[in-house]
Amino acid sequence: MPSDKLKNYLHLHLIVFIWGFTAVLGKLISIDALPLVWYRMIIASILIGIFIFYKGYSLRVGKKALLVMLTAGVIIALHWVTFFKAIKVSNVSVALVTMATGALFTAFLEPIWYGRKMVWYEVAFGLLVVFGLYLIFNVDTSYRLGIGLALISALLGSIFTLINGQLIKTHKPSTISFYELTSGACFISIFLAISGSFDETFFALSSNDWFFIIILASVCTAYAFIAAVKVMRYISPYTVMLTINLEPVYGILLALIIFDQSERMRPLFYVGAVLIVFTIVANGILKNRRKLRIEKGTNDEVS
Repeated sequence: MPSDKLKNYLHLHLIVFIWGFTAVLGKLISIDALPLVWYRMIIASILIGIFIFYKGYSLRVGKKALLVMLTAGVIIALHWVTFFKAIKVSNVSVALVTMATGALFTAFLEPIWYGRKMVWYEVAFGLLVVFGLYLIFNVDTSYRLGIGLALISALLGSIFTLINGQLIKTHKPSTISFYELTSGACFISIFLAISGSFDETFFALSSNDWFFIIILASVCTAYAFIAAVKVMRYISPYTVMLTINLEPVYGILLALIIFDQSERMRPLFYVGAVLIVFTIVANGILKNRRKLRIEKGTNDEVS
């Protein structure tokens, strides 16, 4: 029914809006990036574990798949740490716009990952993104560390997406997420334990921090992940991909409303930001058209 399709499409926008709000929460939470991610992963893994128990899903996976999931958990942990650290040392706008390059990292890594040839427009779009980043870099030198951290985070996020793209073919999303979040939490726990960070001050959070961390772990992580998987059953991957590209737009608008002056940038920043977002969307459109042509050609050969 059209109404059901519209409902799921609006739900998808809500999920992307929530993901955009994640960056704002990272700025609102006063603790550093490492303990922030630790709390996020611990709480989210517990919540998803409860969900798996409630649904009666099995956590049994093969040794090879388990090793891949545990590795992916470390990657996503480092991805989040560098992302939130980028927000702490710069601002939400800079981190989100730079993180949008993750789609282009994926475009360049996919040919290596799946052993296919590079497409010409992916190279052209990559150069446009580099130019957009150059414009942003020249806005204010104080943001360069944040941009560098966000680029590392985008690369790690791209690798994580490619790994999950293969895992999702044979395993339940909730099972994958549980092992990855638990693995990431254990990895950070070991680092924090070795560095002697688990002291009284580590657990002495303000009520505001607890409130925002619980929202981050429950709504922005556990709920958003499960809801996104459900929505993808009713909406085409192409529509999902284009909608997800609105995440930095939603996040920047929210940051401007909440933080006002600290998020206001020079006009050159927004020129670079628009260039990057436009490039990501154009890349998605061309990739979808290319995929449809390939599928049509395959179907013609079969018939």
